[in-house]
Amino acid sequence: MMMSTSTRRLKNGRQTTYIVLLFIVVLAMIGLRRCSGTRPLTQGEETRPGGDTINVGIEYSPLAVMSLGGDSLGGFGYEMMQAIARQEGLSVNYHPVVKLSKALELLDSGFFDIVIAEMPVTAEMRRRHRFSHPVFLDRQVLVQRIDSSGQNFVNSQLDLGGHTVTVVAGSSAATRIANLSREIGDTIYVVADSVHSPEQLFMLTAARDVRMAVINESTARSLAADFPEVDVSKAVSFTQLQSWALTQRNKALADSIDAAMQRFMSTPEYIGLLRRHHLDPPSR
Repeated sequence: MMMSTSTRRLKNGRQTTYIVLLFIVVLAMIGLRRCSGTRPLTQGEETRPGGDTINVGIEYSPLAVMSLGGDSLGGFGYEMMQAIARQEGLSVNYHPVVKLSKALELLDSGFFDIVIAEMPVTAEMRRRHRFSHPVFLDRQVLVQRIDSSGQNFVNSQLDLGGHTVTVVAGSSAATRIANLSREIGDTIYVVADSVHSPEQLFMLTAARDVRMAVINESTARSLAADFPEVDVSKAVSFTQLQSWALTQRNKALADSIDAAMQRFMSTPEYIGLLRRHHLDPPSR
């Protein structure tokens, strides 16, 4: 039986999306491997590197780290950490991660000193982890495809009742959806994805392999510019403080890192970094 034109186009679109996903991960790993002072984390590794080097678990996303082509890396979190390292004379090892839940486990075990990822600071997250001074403001949005008539499947938070959304496992998005479910008086089903990053969830939604996802607005908008068939205009949370997770095993180190961050945040370089990434500063 011959494949229809629409089915063939959809299949090709999915194949393209998967290639892009793989390309993003490979570029980031190559870039981090070549970048001075970095070392990729190998699967199953539990032994912390020695010395005074700060070990940073950093998530693949525009808000953390991404490849700019060749050996160049970008991303708000990576650029800010690099600037702090220069300012304070610190040695840093970056360990790229996709699974936020695994990164937080390695933080709790003492392998990482910092985890840089999309992490709004909620009461539940504060009970589980120590966080730095807030770095910027963001909120969570729904990622969905626009149908063939140009309409959204979900036009308000009430429309989510009875439907399923996918979130990154270990993120605060699951808690937010549970709260939203109570607010609208209807069940919203949640799939906690422990494999893919927020950026990848966006791409999988674009490829129709995920119906709807919830990720941070900054990441969603940075990707939506290249995917006009994807809508990210529906907020599912209020504006939230975004921070980095710090080690609880070494209070002196965590205090030192937090102080260094706040010193950097008083500089014009920090303000310029926020503007370049279209982010809002935290309230003072």
